[in-house]
Amino acid sequence: MATTSGRHATQVNIHEAKTGLSKLVERAEAGEEIVIARNGTPVAKLVALGPPRARRRLGLLDGKFKIPDDFNRPLPASLLRVFAGAR
Repeated sequence: MATTSGRHATQVNIHEAKTGLSKLVERAEAGEEIVIARNGTPVAKLVALGPPRARRRLGLLDGKFKIPDDFNRPLPASLLRVFAGAR
């Protein structure tokens, strides 16, 4: 695969990228930037995304705090008036 190395990027043309995509992805995963060019003009860059984020676990705070028994009790009329814009 013919390439032209720049500072930290390797440039390949679109045809080369199509025929060797899996190898280019492996190189990007290893930290290399691959610039894809059309007729010698750079048009796209293939780079690694980085490590995947850890999935959030449901129930992580289970048992860490207690919701008061009156949590769903209606708000007092005076506070409702404040929310409605009344004084």
